[in-house]
Amino acid sequence: MDEDEPVAHDPHPLTQHVQRLVQRVRAVDRRRPLVWDLLVTGFFVTAGLIDFAGGGWRNIAHNTGVPGWLVLVTTLGLTVPLLWRRRRPMAALAVMVLFGTVNGGTGAMLQVALVQLVVLFNIALRLPLRTLGRAGALMLAPLVVGTVRYPRGSWDQQIVPQVWAYALVALLGIAVRSRQDYTQALVERAHRLEVERDQQAQLAAAAERTRIAREMHDIIGHNLSVITGLADGGRYAAAKSPEHAAKALDAIGSTSRQALAELRRLLDVLRDDVPEAAALTPQPSLTDLDRLVDGVRSAGLPVRTAVRGRAVTLPQGQQLTVYRVVQEALTNTLKHGGPGATAAVDIAYAEDGVTVTITDTGRSGRTGLAGHTGRAELADPTGHPSPAGHSGRGLTGMQERTSLYGGTLEAGPRPLPASGWQVRLHLPKTTAPTAPKDTAR
Repeated sequence: MDEDEPVAHDPHPLTQHVQRLVQRVRAVDRRRPLVWDLLVTGFFVTAGLIDFAGGGWRNIAHNTGVPGWLVLVTTLGLTVPLLWRRRRPMAALAVMVLFGTVNGGTGAMLQVALVQLVVLFNIALRLPLRTLGRAGALMLAPLVVGTVRYPRGSWDQQIVPQVWAYALVALLGIAVRSRQDYTQALVERAHRLEVERDQQAQLAAAAERTRIAREMHDIIGHNLSVITGLADGGRYAAAKSPEHAAKALDAIGSTSRQALAELRRLLDVLRDDVPEAAALTPQPSLTDLDRLVDGVRSAGLPVRTAVRGRAVTLPQGQQLTVYRVVQEALTNTLKHGGPGATAAVDIAYAEDGVTVTITDTGRSGRTGLAGHTGRAELADPTGHPSPAGHSGRGLTGMQERTSLYGGTLEAGPRPLPASGWQVRLHLPKTTAPTAPKDTAR
């Protein structure tokens, strides 16, 4: 432990006991304020009556000849208003100052007059500071009257100590009020942080659900489309060419294992007890495009690929975006392109980034998406005739991936007279170029 680091100590047992007692008193005050006010008022009324009945007030009185009934009324007038110190503090103080003036003017000098300090404390605790100034000025009236009526020594000896007492009580009320405000601010801030934490958790959960749905669609949709194409081709080839049927079955097996591996990797990431190696398994990248294209070719769709320009090393997220866009476009061609369709994948690197164009020669409708950046509203999500209930999640997922990197995605029918469909992805450049590369297959 660092020598300069402060060491936390447990509070003294006596301090802990006092804190618990104060907390209990505050709890009673919050739950039953009227009961607490009656107890406090009753205590001071009882103390004043005992002082009156025992004649103790005469020991410090300037005038011991004050009538008993006036002393009793003054005692009650200085204590009973405590009952309204919270609801009407200024009114209660005004009544007490009135009887305090009588107390000083008659020379009784009852000690119960100090109960005004309790009301002053409540005013400092709950009312604006300008009200506190008026209350202090009001409480000077009994002091001035008593000093003028029964002078005992210099005026500063009679007034200044009382003024200091008033000031100290007011400062105590302000200090308690400041601490309460600070504590309330901390509580409100903690509450806001809890709300923000819950909102962030909900947003993160929604984003994670969207990401998982997108990944599941890309993995299952593509691989099942390849498997379906292979199964259809193998069924037709089984009677005339058993060798081709066997190759189709092998391709189905490898494609299924690949899909299961990707699904297992995706689901392992969601587990709390996932091994570190499984959690760090990389996502598909540009190096996996050849295997993707080979799988589509084995399903019966001829695909031509070309890479042009000076290649750049893309971040892993952008590589995954390119991979998924190519995967979705080729899957749509497999499902909707029709017999005799072909596809081409063209990757072009330029100074402003990378552009990927996927075209096919299959049948296409004339509705779709064009020229939108990061977001699209689609009439036909795939552009090809789609089955009933198609939600368009594939193209929506491509748009979401593209928007993460400020790219553009355009999808729609090829310009006439050409037939087929075209998907064009552009991602802005984020890294320096590497060695030149220009290949075609």
